[in-house]
Amino acid sequence: MRVTIAGAGAVGRSIAAELLENGHEVLLIDVDPKAIKIDSVPRAEWLLADACEISSLDEAGLADCHVVVAASGDDKVNLVVSLLAKTEYGVPRVVARINHPKNEWLFNESWGVDVAVSTPRLLSALVEEAVSVGDLVRLMTFRQGQANLVELTLPENAPVVGQRAGSVPWPTDTALVAILREGRVLVPSADDPLEAGDELMFVATQEVEDELAQLLSPH
Repeated sequence: MRVTIAGAGAVGRSIAAELLENGHEVLLIDVDPKAIKIDSVPRAEWLLADACEISSLDEAGLADCHVVVAASGDDKVNLVVSLLAKTEYGVPRVVARINHPKNEWLFNESWGVDVAVSTPRLLSALVEEAVSVGDLVRLMTFRQGQANLVELTLPENAPVVGQRAGSVPWPTDTALVAILREGRVLVPSADDPLEAGDELMFVATQEVEDELAQLLSPH
């Protein structure tokens, strides 16, 4: 898979290194000469250019790219890169970094964003997930389908404890995708019983989150 990353700062370089380890082709673009640190990710391709310019994206070969990651420290840049990648080049998957939570509402399909990653929101969600039992915690938003990855740790008195996953009347547009139990990741089947302390991972639309929380939580 070919991936182009706009923004060669610490975040962009870290993403590039991980993707290269997983066997992908990676191009890093940055307009700042000081960010072109080829020795830090020597296996990546590098391009000194403004990723907000069509000519730069032509040079980067964005039309042949499978994924674009807008990872700069400037939300305006990330939005422009996302929009150009989707509308001008038809890139199948566009992932954008949100630096400031106040701008989160802009990072949607109207700007070409398929997945928006907000570091402040993610850190906040991870803190909530670590300390919350019986509360639904949103971990990530998939903008294209308007669906969220949410988590809930089942308390002992949850009404679904002891029921089989397939017998629970889950809300519409909800999918139980994983159960984390005693250090193991379980792919749930209809016959799997739900136990107190299970961390349940769902993909669900925002509209049904309240209904899902009421189904799972004793309060």
